[in-house]
Amino acid sequence: MTPLEHKISQLDPDRMPVHVAMIMDGNGRWAKSKGFVRSDGHAEGVSTVHRVTKLSSDLGVKYLTLYAFSTENWNRPQEEVDTLMYLIGWAIERELPELLANNVKINLLGDIERIPEDARKRLFFARNETAHCTGLQLNMCLSYSSRWEITEAARKLASLAAEGKLDPADINEQTISDNLSTAGMPDPDLLIRTGGEYRISNYLLWQIAYSELYFTNALWPDFSDEDYVDAILDFQNRERRFGKTSDQVRNNN
Repeated sequence: MTPLEHKISQLDPDRMPVHVAMIMDGNGRWAKSKGFVRSDGHAEGVSTVHRVTKLSSDLGVKYLTLYAFSTENWNRPQEEVDTLMYLIGWAIERELPELLANNVKINLLGDIERIPEDARKRLFFARNETAHCTGLQLNMCLSYSSRWEITEAARKLASLAAEGKLDPADINEQTISDNLSTAGMPDPDLLIRTGGEYRISNYLLWQIAYSELYFTNALWPDFSDEDYVDAILDFQNRERRFGKTSDQVRNNN
């Protein structure tokens, strides 16, 4: 039994997170530490996305949400942005046959119309080709930020109210959730951030109200399958109370 297989054997299949979200941080620092340019780190990070997606599918995770490109990332040097856009389009096209073979469904979250046309066409093609898949749903957050998402939801609700289609008094937490990019999905059980930073960076702020947070110093290209299983093991050793007491949780009250 390999070290990875040993760790997987320790997982409780009845306590697997249904929805895992990830902040993939550290590509640039990984490249710099090896004397490479930042784009080399992003290219290496694509391999980690491949591994994490496959392992998520193998372990029975139902939703995997990856923070691939934030609205703030548009402010990075143009050369880096162009490289990222190329890699996103290239990677999704390269991975499509295996995604289909593994029954993985692609979903896109964010202001996708801002994505350059070539990458956008490849993303839409992959989404359409995998629309019938019933296994893992891979949510790619592109040109996404939580404040953008909540602002868009507020605009939708305000428009409905102005048109007389929605009574403002009827707006509640569920109404807001139903107008977010993640409508119809369960909130993340586990949020993992790589790269040694301890912040959320404008990511799924509404949805992670009760998510378990896990931070690791591993830079994204170095984030291994063993690291991922370690995060899930840590998650399974936590008591999720959702505002209740430990006694209430134990007694299912």
